[in-house]
Amino acid sequence: MVERLAIKHIGHRGDGVAESESGPLYVPYTVPGDVVDIEAVPGHPDRGHLLRIETPSPERIAPFCPHFGICGGCAIQHWRESSYRAWKRDLVVTAMKQAGLAAPAADLIDAHGEGRRRAVFHARRGNREIVEVGFSTLRAHTIVPIDRCPVLAPGMEGAIAAAWKIAEALETQGKPLDIQVTATDGGLDIDVRGSGPLDVARTATLARVAAAGHVARITRHGELVTQAAPPAIPMGRARVVLPPGSFLQATAAGEETLAGLVAGHAGKAKTIADLFCGVGPFALRLSERARVTACDSDSRAVDALKAAARTASGLKPIEAIVRDLFRRPYGPQELNRFDAVIFDPPRQGAEKQAQELARSKVPLVIAVSCNAATFARDARLLVDGGYRLEAVTPVDQFKYTAHVEIVAKFAR
Repeated sequence: MVERLAIKHIGHRGDGVAESESGPLYVPYTVPGDVVDIEAVPGHPDRGHLLRIETPSPERIAPFCPHFGICGGCAIQHWRESSYRAWKRDLVVTAMKQAGLAAPAADLIDAHGEGRRRAVFHARRGNREIVEVGFSTLRAHTIVPIDRCPVLAPGMEGAIAAAWKIAEALETQGKPLDIQVTATDGGLDIDVRGSGPLDVARTATLARVAAAGHVARITRHGELVTQAAPPAIPMGRARVVLPPGSFLQATAAGEETLAGLVAGHAGKAKTIADLFCGVGPFALRLSERARVTACDSDSRAVDALKAAARTASGLKPIEAIVRDLFRRPYGPQELNRFDAVIFDPPRQGAEKQAQELARSKVPLVIAVSCNAATFARDARLLVDGGYRLEAVTPVDQFKYTAHVEIVAKFAR
C-alpha cells in the first residue's frame, strides 16, 4: 500500500522520519519538509521505501554522486550544509542529554579534508553470474557496482580499478571477496579477504595487477603476496609502515584534527598513557614532549608503532605494550602514575576501562570516540566517579554519513 507522508526530521541513522498511524516511519534519502510517497518494507513496520518525492523540501539539494540513493555508503548528500551540520552536532548533544551529562558541545569540525584514504570494496557474483565490485546497498548484501566514488581522496586514484582486476583474477574461485584499500605514500596498500589459498598462477596475476597500477603491496588475509614499496604514512615526526589491513583514521584531516585536539587537552602533561593506541597517531605525536605508554591488543599495530618510534628523531621514550584492555583494563594503581590518560576504543566503547578510570586519581582523562551512545555511557561512568566533563568536540571525518567522532576532556 502506498502512503503519502511529510518528513518531519532526520533520525540518528540519517533517515528521514515521518509520523504514520502506526508510529514513526523511517524513510532513507529524504529530508525535513519533503512530502513523499512510500510503501512499507516487508518485515520492517517502522521502515518505508521511497517511491517518489511529491513535493521537495526547500532544504533539499542535488547529490553530487551518481550512485547516491542506491549505494549504501552515504546517507546524506541531499541536505543543505547548515542543516546537516546542526543535525550531526545534535547527535552528540542528544546522546549526552540522554545520559544526563551537562557540557556544551563545541561547533562541529569538518575533517573530511581531501576525502577518504581507505575503503573496503566488496566483490560478489551478480544475478547473471558476473562478478560485481562496489559497495553494499543500504542495509542489504546486494552489491552496487561502481566505477567512481567522489568521497575518496586523490591518493586512492586507481583503487577501484585495482579492486575490479583483483576480483576478476580470483572470480573463478567463486568466493565473496572484501578488498580493503588504503592510500599510503608508497602507493595503494591492498588486503584481500575471503579468497582461498592462492596458487602460483593467481599469485603471478596479482603481482601483475600491482605492477600495472600504483600499488605498494597486496596481501591475502594479512599474508604477503607482492610488495613494490613499503606502505608507509607520516605521523608527526615519525613514519609508520602499516601492518596489512590495519586500522587507520578514515581521512588524513581527521587524524590531524583528532590528534590536535588530544594534544591541546593534554597540555603540559609529562607522563601519558595512550590506551587503544593502534599504530600510534596520538602516541607518536605526544612523545615529542612527553613520556608515553601506549597499549593495544593488536600486536602488529604495536610492533609498527615501536618500529616507527625507533627510526624517528626527537621523540621521548615510548613504552609500547600488547594487552587486551577489554579483558585486562588498566587498574587504578597502574593508572595513577600518569598525568593524563587517553582512551580511544572501537565503536563498542570501553566500559570496563572507564570503570577503572573512574576509580583512579588520574588528573586528566581524554576520551576519543566514534560512537555517541557508547561515549555517553563511558562519560557517565567517569562523571559519576568524580570527573568533570570540561569540553566536548564533535568531528566530522565520515562526512555524508551518520558517523561522528568525539574528543572530550575530563578533569578530576
